[in-house]
Amino acid sequence: MEIIKVKDYDALSDKAGELIAAKLKELKKPVLGLATGSTPEGLYQRLIEKYKRGEITFKHASSYNLDEYVGMKKDDPNSYRYYMNEKLFKHVDIPLDQTHVPAGDATNPEEACKKYEQAIQAAGGIDIQILGMGLNGHIGFNEPNTPFTAETHVVDLDESTRKANARFFASLDDVPTQAMTMGIATIMRSKEILLLVSGDSKAETLAKVIQGNVTEAVPASVLQNHPHVTIIADEAALSKLND
Repeated sequence: MEIIKVKDYDALSDKAGELIAAKLKELKKPVLGLATGSTPEGLYQRLIEKYKRGEITFKHASSYNLDEYVGMKKDDPNSYRYYMNEKLFKHVDIPLDQTHVPAGDATNPEEACKKYEQAIQAAGGIDIQILGMGLNGHIGFNEPNTPFTAETHVVDLDESTRKANARFFASLDDVPTQAMTMGIATIMRSKEILLLVSGDSKAETLAKVIQGNVTEAVPASVLQNHPHVTIIADEAALSKLND
């Protein structure tokens, strides 16, 4: 586990942009695992800027997003497909048919999860998986006490997660109660993982992830068991680590 300490969120976004750009140049057909939420927005902005300067191309890349809300149509502004289109895809040259987000509006979400898992495996697996981390240590929408053996599945969202995401909706009541997410086993099969963490609100949890026991009570702690994890975190997020 490599920890890269940066000053602030802007520096985090800069560094993450450099790492992902290098991966795009290194691999002939990179398979990217993408995340949503506020943390990766700066990274996506950096990638757009690099693309516009002609430094990188997404033509030969494919992508698989971590998660999507159950019951959410693709064109809903709160859907993660909509987020990805607006924050990255429409601004770069990645063919949309090479981008994948779980089908939140599927009539059979469990079956859709199985197909998504199969599609990731058929693509040869994720080359580099970008992760954020929830206040409770969730990765993707794998809430505390999700089995480490879980593959892509439907999950009931923790109340703290719904409250954290309520700022994107008209009210808490409008936040979906379920999501489809890559499972922890799916994430751990990625060849490389990049975890991005910013802010003092996540400092206590990040300290548990890095220095605590590996436990399903703190889902991100499982990353201690992965052979190739890079954590980029700012000073505030790393402020509770023991020397």
